[in-house]
Amino acid sequence: MTAETGPARRCFLCAAAMPAPSARRLAYPGGRGRTFPIACESCGVLTERGADPARCWDDLARRLGQDLFVPDPDAAYGLDVYTLRSAATRLGRGLHPLGPEDRAALLRPHAVRAAQAVLYDLAGGRPVSLGLIGRAAECDAVLAALALHAAWTDDVVVLLDGERSPPRPVSVPGFSDGAVRVAARPLSGDFAAQRNALQDLARHPWMLQLDTDETIDPALGRALPALAALAEDGDVVSVGLPRRNRVDGMLSDVYPDVQYRLNRAGTRYAGRVHERPVLDGGWPRSLLALTGAIDHALSLAHVRARSRTYETLDPGRGRPEEEAALLRPYRA
Repeated sequence: MTAETGPARRCFLCAAAMPAPSARRLAYPGGRGRTFPIACESCGVLTERGADPARCWDDLARRLGQDLFVPDPDAAYGLDVYTLRSAATRLGRGLHPLGPEDRAALLRPHAVRAAQAVLYDLAGGRPVSLGLIGRAAECDAVLAALALHAAWTDDVVVLLDGERSPPRPVSVPGFSDGAVRVAARPLSGDFAAQRNALQDLARHPWMLQLDTDETIDPALGRALPALAALAEDGDVVSVGLPRRNRVDGMLSDVYPDVQYRLNRAGTRYAGRVHERPVLDGGWPRSLLALTGAIDHALSLAHVRARSRTYETLDPGRGRPEEEAALLRPYRA
Protein backbone atom coordinates (compact mmCIF):
# COMPACT_ATOMS: atom_id res chain seq x y z
CA MET A 1 0.00 0.00 0.00
CA THR A 2 1.33 3.45 -0.91
CA ALA A 3 0.18 7.04 -0.69
CA GLU A 4 -0.32 6.94 -4.48
CA THR A 5 -2.40 3.80 -4.65
CA GLY A 6 -4.41 4.43 -1.47
CA PRO A 7 -5.66 1.72 0.90
CA ALA A 8 -4.70 -1.92 0.35
CA ARG A 9 -7.40 -4.01 -1.27
CA ARG A 10 -7.83 -6.20 1.79
CA CYS A 11 -7.51 -5.62 5.52
CA PHE A 12 -4.36 -7.12 7.02
CA LEU A 13 -6.37 -8.37 10.01
CA CYS A 14 -9.71 -9.72 8.75
CA ALA A 15 -9.04 -9.93 4.97
CA ALA A 16 -12.17 -7.93 4.11
CA ALA A 17 -11.87 -5.77 0.99
CA MET A 18 -13.12 -2.85 3.05
CA PRO A 19 -10.24 -0.48 3.97
CA ALA A 20 -11.57 3.06 3.51
CA PRO A 21 -10.55 6.67 4.21
CA SER A 22 -10.92 7.59 7.86
CA ALA A 23 -10.42 10.36 10.37
CA ARG A 24 -10.59 8.14 13.45
CA ARG A 25 -8.32 9.09 16.32
CA LEU A 26 -6.78 7.04 19.12
CA ALA A 27 -5.63 8.32 22.51
CA TYR A 28 -2.67 6.42 23.96
CA PRO A 29 -1.48 6.05 27.55
CA GLY A 30 0.62 9.06 28.47
CA GLY A 31 -1.61 11.53 26.66
CA ARG A 32 -0.44 11.09 23.07
CA GLY A 33 -3.14 11.26 20.39
CA ARG A 34 -2.99 10.13 16.79
CA THR A 35 -5.29 10.20 13.76
CA PHE A 36 -5.29 7.35 11.22
CA PRO A 37 -6.17 7.91 7.56
CA ILE A 38 -7.47 4.38 6.87
CA ALA A 39 -9.95 2.16 8.72
CA CYS A 40 -11.33 -1.26 7.88
CA GLU A 41 -15.10 -0.95 7.71
CA SER A 42 -15.47 -4.59 8.74
CA CYS A 43 -13.22 -5.20 11.78
CA GLY A 44 -12.35 -1.57 12.56
CA VAL A 45 -8.54 -1.82 12.56
CA LEU A 46 -6.75 1.42 11.67
CA THR A 47 -3.66 1.81 9.48
CA GLU A 48 -1.33 4.41 8.09
CA ARG A 49 -0.88 4.97 4.38
CA GLY A 50 2.05 2.95 3.12
CA ALA A 51 1.77 0.41 5.95
CA ASP A 52 3.04 -3.05 5.03
CA PRO A 53 0.21 -5.56 5.72
CA ALA A 54 2.55 -8.47 6.52
CA ARG A 55 4.61 -6.41 8.95
CA CYS A 56 1.45 -5.08 10.62
CA TRP A 57 0.16 -8.60 11.20
CA ASP A 58 3.52 -9.95 12.35
CA ASP A 59 3.83 -7.20 14.93
CA LEU A 60 0.23 -7.53 16.10
CA ALA A 61 0.50 -11.35 16.31
CA ARG A 62 3.62 -11.03 18.47
CA ARG A 63 1.79 -8.71 20.85
CA LEU A 64 -1.27 -10.97 20.90
CA GLY A 65 0.91 -13.80 22.14
CA GLN A 66 1.73 -11.95 25.36
CA ASP A 67 -0.26 -11.91 28.60
CA LEU A 68 -0.74 -8.14 28.53
CA PHE A 69 -1.51 -6.15 25.41
CA VAL A 70 0.02 -2.67 25.55
CA PRO A 71 -0.59 -0.35 22.57
CA ASP A 72 2.35 0.98 20.57
CA PRO A 73 1.79 4.63 19.61
CA ASP A 74 4.42 4.35 16.88
CA ALA A 75 3.02 1.25 15.12
CA ALA A 76 1.70 1.55 11.56
CA TYR A 77 -1.68 0.29 12.82
CA GLY A 78 -3.95 0.97 15.76
CA LEU A 79 -7.08 -0.48 17.32
CA ASP A 80 -9.57 -0.03 20.11
CA VAL A 81 -10.39 -2.82 22.55
CA TYR A 82 -13.47 -3.90 20.56
CA THR A 83 -11.31 -4.63 17.50
CA LEU A 84 -8.56 -6.11 19.70
CA ARG A 85 -11.06 -8.73 20.91
CA SER A 86 -11.67 -9.85 17.31
CA ALA A 87 -7.94 -9.79 16.56
CA ALA A 88 -7.19 -12.02 19.55
CA THR A 89 -9.64 -14.68 18.37
CA ARG A 90 -7.53 -15.15 15.23
CA LEU A 91 -4.92 -16.76 17.48
CA GLY A 92 -7.44 -18.54 19.71
CA ARG A 93 -7.23 -15.96 22.48
CA GLY A 94 -9.67 -13.84 24.45
CA LEU A 95 -9.32 -10.73 26.56
CA HIS A 96 -10.33 -9.10 29.80
CA PRO A 97 -10.44 -5.27 29.91
CA LEU A 98 -7.82 -3.80 32.24
CA GLY A 99 -10.15 -1.46 34.08
CA PRO A 100 -13.57 0.25 34.08
CA GLU A 101 -12.65 2.66 31.28
CA ASP A 102 -11.50 -0.20 29.06
CA ARG A 103 -14.67 -2.15 29.88
CA ALA A 104 -16.76 0.87 28.87
CA ALA A 105 -14.78 1.17 25.62
CA LEU A 106 -15.43 -2.50 24.84
CA LEU A 107 -19.17 -1.99 25.22
CA ARG A 108 -19.26 1.27 23.21
CA PRO A 109 -17.13 0.85 20.07
CA HIS A 110 -15.32 2.35 18.35
CA ALA A 111 -13.68 4.18 21.24
CA VAL A 112 -10.96 6.82 21.07
CA ARG A 113 -9.13 4.97 23.84
CA ALA A 114 -6.34 2.80 22.40
CA ALA A 115 -6.68 -0.91 23.19
CA GLN A 116 -5.09 -2.42 26.25
CA ALA A 117 -6.16 -5.66 27.90
CA VAL A 118 -5.21 -8.89 29.63
CA LEU A 119 -5.04 -11.75 27.11
CA TYR A 120 -5.71 -15.44 27.71
CA ASP A 121 -6.10 -18.68 25.75
CA LEU A 122 -9.70 -19.50 24.89
CA ALA A 123 -10.86 -22.73 26.52
CA GLY A 124 -14.00 -24.29 27.97
CA GLY A 125 -17.10 -22.15 27.70
CA ARG A 126 -20.85 -22.54 27.15
CA PRO A 127 -22.49 -25.53 25.46
CA VAL A 128 -23.66 -24.80 21.91
CA SER A 129 -26.46 -26.42 19.92
CA LEU A 130 -26.18 -27.03 16.17
CA GLY A 131 -29.15 -26.23 13.95
CA LEU A 132 -29.47 -26.93 10.23
CA ILE A 133 -32.15 -25.85 7.78
CA GLY A 134 -32.74 -27.61 4.49
CA ARG A 135 -35.11 -29.40 2.18
CA ALA A 136 -36.77 -32.72 2.96
CA ALA A 137 -34.91 -34.40 0.09
CA GLU A 138 -31.60 -33.52 1.76
CA CYS A 139 -32.38 -35.12 5.12
CA ASP A 140 -30.53 -38.43 4.64
CA ALA A 141 -27.40 -36.68 3.35
CA VAL A 142 -27.47 -34.20 6.22
CA LEU A 143 -27.75 -36.94 8.84
CA ALA A 144 -24.95 -38.92 7.20
CA ALA A 145 -22.61 -35.91 7.47
CA LEU A 146 -23.31 -35.14 11.12
CA ALA A 147 -20.54 -37.32 12.55
CA LEU A 148 -18.14 -34.45 11.85
CA HIS A 149 -19.86 -32.42 14.58
CA ALA A 150 -20.06 -35.07 17.30
CA ALA A 151 -16.76 -33.85 18.74
CA TRP A 152 -18.17 -30.50 19.83
CA THR A 153 -21.94 -30.65 20.35
CA ASP A 154 -24.45 -32.96 22.01
CA ASP A 155 -27.53 -31.22 20.64
CA VAL A 156 -28.40 -31.16 16.94
CA VAL A 157 -31.71 -30.27 15.34
CA VAL A 158 -32.48 -30.39 11.62
CA LEU A 159 -35.44 -28.28 10.44
CA LEU A 160 -36.78 -29.27 7.04
CA ASP A 161 -39.01 -27.38 4.64
CA GLY A 162 -42.18 -29.47 4.63
CA GLU A 163 -45.45 -30.27 6.29
CA ARG A 164 -45.27 -29.22 9.93
CA SER A 165 -44.08 -31.95 12.30
CA PRO A 166 -42.63 -31.77 15.84
CA PRO A 167 -39.03 -32.75 16.58
CA ARG A 168 -38.44 -36.51 16.56
CA PRO A 169 -35.24 -38.20 17.72
CA VAL A 170 -33.15 -40.05 15.16
CA SER A 171 -30.18 -42.32 15.69
CA VAL A 172 -26.86 -41.00 14.33
CA PRO A 173 -23.46 -42.67 14.91
CA GLY A 174 -21.30 -40.72 17.35
CA PHE A 175 -24.25 -39.14 19.18
CA SER A 176 -26.10 -40.38 22.24
CA ASP A 177 -29.76 -41.36 22.01
CA GLY A 178 -31.98 -38.31 21.59
CA ALA A 179 -29.11 -35.93 20.81
CA VAL A 180 -30.20 -35.51 17.18
CA ARG A 181 -33.74 -34.48 16.26
CA VAL A 182 -35.52 -33.77 12.98
CA ALA A 183 -38.49 -31.42 12.63
CA ALA A 184 -40.33 -29.79 9.74
CA ARG A 185 -42.30 -26.65 8.95
CA PRO A 186 -43.11 -24.87 5.69
CA LEU A 187 -40.42 -22.41 4.64
CA SER A 188 -42.99 -20.37 2.72
CA GLY A 189 -40.27 -18.15 1.24
CA ASP A 190 -39.33 -16.65 4.63
CA PHE A 191 -35.83 -17.61 5.75
CA ALA A 192 -35.90 -15.46 8.90
CA ALA A 193 -39.03 -17.18 10.16
CA GLN A 194 -37.43 -20.57 9.52
CA ARG A 195 -34.28 -19.59 11.41
CA ASN A 196 -36.35 -18.23 14.31
CA ALA A 197 -38.25 -21.51 14.53
CA LEU A 198 -34.93 -23.33 14.58
CA GLN A 199 -33.60 -21.05 17.33
CA ASP A 200 -36.58 -22.04 19.47
CA LEU A 201 -35.61 -25.71 19.22
CA ALA A 202 -32.16 -25.24 20.80
CA ARG A 203 -31.60 -27.07 24.09
CA HIS A 204 -28.56 -24.92 24.94
CA PRO A 205 -28.42 -21.12 25.45
CA TRP A 206 -26.38 -20.72 22.23
CA MET A 207 -26.95 -22.13 18.75
CA LEU A 208 -24.82 -22.28 15.60
CA GLN A 209 -26.98 -22.37 12.48
CA LEU A 210 -25.78 -23.81 9.19
CA ASP A 211 -27.42 -24.45 5.84
CA THR A 212 -27.16 -27.93 4.36
CA ASP A 213 -24.52 -26.74 1.87
CA GLU A 214 -22.33 -25.36 4.66
CA THR A 215 -19.96 -26.97 7.11
CA ILE A 216 -17.24 -26.04 9.61
CA ASP A 217 -13.94 -27.60 10.54
CA PRO A 218 -14.09 -29.60 13.82
CA ALA A 219 -11.44 -27.28 15.29
CA LEU A 220 -13.78 -24.33 14.88
CA GLY A 221 -16.61 -26.35 16.38
CA ARG A 222 -14.53 -27.07 19.46
CA ALA A 223 -13.81 -23.33 19.78
CA LEU A 224 -17.48 -22.29 19.69
CA PRO A 225 -18.19 -22.79 23.42
CA ALA A 226 -15.27 -20.51 24.32
CA LEU A 227 -16.43 -17.93 21.78
CA ALA A 228 -19.90 -18.03 23.34
CA ALA A 229 -18.38 -17.41 26.78
CA LEU A 230 -16.25 -14.56 25.40
CA ALA A 231 -19.39 -13.06 23.89
CA GLU A 232 -21.32 -13.28 27.16
CA ASP A 233 -18.47 -11.58 29.00
CA GLY A 234 -18.78 -8.63 26.60
CA ASP A 235 -22.61 -8.43 26.60
CA VAL A 236 -22.65 -9.83 23.05
CA VAL A 237 -25.54 -11.93 21.73
CA SER A 238 -24.41 -12.59 18.14
CA VAL A 239 -21.07 -13.83 16.82
CA GLY A 240 -20.10 -13.47 13.16
CA LEU A 241 -17.89 -15.99 11.40
CA PRO A 242 -16.14 -15.57 8.03
CA ARG A 243 -17.57 -17.70 5.24
CA ARG A 244 -15.59 -19.14 2.32
CA ASN A 245 -17.78 -19.44 -0.77
CA ARG A 246 -16.61 -22.06 -3.26
CA VAL A 247 -18.37 -22.14 -6.62
CA ASP A 248 -17.80 -25.54 -8.25
CA GLY A 249 -14.68 -25.71 -6.06
CA MET A 250 -13.35 -22.23 -6.90
CA LEU A 251 -12.78 -19.90 -3.93
CA SER A 252 -14.90 -16.84 -4.64
CA ASP A 253 -13.82 -13.24 -4.22
CA VAL A 254 -16.79 -12.80 -1.86
CA TYR A 255 -14.77 -13.30 1.31
CA PRO A 256 -14.87 -13.07 4.31
CA ASP A 257 -18.68 -12.83 3.73
CA VAL A 258 -19.29 -12.68 7.50
CA GLN A 259 -22.33 -14.65 8.66
CA TYR A 260 -23.82 -14.01 12.11
CA ARG A 261 -24.78 -17.58 12.84
CA LEU A 262 -23.62 -18.18 16.43
CA ASN A 263 -26.37 -16.58 18.47
CA ARG A 264 -28.05 -16.61 21.82
CA ALA A 265 -31.04 -18.89 21.40
CA GLY A 266 -33.43 -15.99 22.07
CA THR A 267 -31.98 -13.84 19.27
CA ARG A 268 -34.39 -13.22 16.39
CA TYR A 269 -33.66 -12.98 12.67
CA ALA A 270 -35.33 -10.54 10.26
CA GLY A 271 -35.55 -10.51 6.44
CA ARG A 272 -37.29 -12.97 4.14
CA VAL A 273 -33.95 -13.37 2.29
CA HIS A 274 -30.39 -12.45 3.31
CA GLU A 275 -31.70 -12.61 6.87
CA ARG A 276 -29.73 -11.09 9.75
CA PRO A 277 -30.06 -11.17 13.56
CA VAL A 278 -31.90 -8.27 15.16
CA LEU A 279 -29.79 -6.93 18.02
CA ASP A 280 -31.23 -4.93 20.89
CA GLY A 281 -28.59 -2.21 21.21
CA GLY A 282 -27.36 -2.58 17.62
CA TRP A 283 -24.07 -3.89 16.20
CA PRO A 284 -22.00 -3.27 19.38
CA ARG A 285 -23.71 -6.38 20.74
CA SER A 286 -22.09 -8.46 18.02
CA LEU A 287 -18.59 -9.89 17.76
CA LEU A 288 -16.54 -10.73 14.67
CA ALA A 289 -14.61 -13.92 15.44
CA LEU A 290 -11.60 -14.77 13.28
CA THR A 291 -11.07 -18.23 14.79
CA GLY A 292 -12.10 -20.15 11.66
CA ALA A 293 -14.59 -20.07 8.82
CA ILE A 294 -17.80 -21.56 7.49
CA ASP A 295 -17.27 -23.41 4.20
CA HIS A 296 -20.05 -22.89 1.67
CA ALA A 297 -20.24 -25.17 -1.40
CA LEU A 298 -22.15 -23.64 -4.33
CA SER A 299 -22.77 -24.73 -7.88
CA LEU A 300 -22.57 -22.37 -10.83
CA ALA A 301 -26.22 -23.07 -11.63
CA HIS A 302 -27.27 -22.21 -8.09
CA VAL A 303 -25.34 -18.93 -8.11
CA ARG A 304 -26.97 -17.89 -11.38
CA ALA A 305 -30.46 -18.70 -10.12
CA ARG A 306 -30.16 -17.55 -6.50
CA SER A 307 -30.46 -13.79 -6.88
CA ARG A 308 -33.45 -14.07 -9.20
CA THR A 309 -35.17 -16.44 -6.78
CA TYR A 310 -34.46 -14.16 -3.82
CA GLU A 311 -35.66 -11.10 -5.74
CA THR A 312 -38.96 -12.86 -6.35
CA LEU A 313 -39.30 -13.69 -2.65
CA ASP A 314 -38.36 -10.19 -1.44
CA PRO A 315 -38.33 -7.54 -4.22
CA GLY A 316 -35.41 -5.14 -3.92
CA ARG A 317 -33.35 -7.43 -1.68
CA GLY A 318 -32.20 -10.14 -4.07
CA ARG A 319 -28.72 -8.59 -4.49
CA PRO A 320 -28.27 -9.40 -8.20
CA GLU A 321 -24.85 -7.72 -8.08
CA GLU A 322 -23.58 -10.59 -5.91
CA GLU A 323 -23.76 -13.02 -8.82
CA ALA A 324 -20.80 -11.42 -10.61
CA ALA A 325 -18.85 -11.11 -7.35
CA LEU A 326 -19.39 -14.76 -6.46
CA LEU A 327 -18.12 -15.83 -9.89
CA ARG A 328 -14.86 -13.85 -9.54
CA PRO A 329 -11.90 -15.88 -8.23
CA TYR A 330 -10.51 -14.76 -4.89
CA ARG A 331 -7.91 -11.99 -5.07
CA ALA A 332 -5.69 -11.15 -2.10
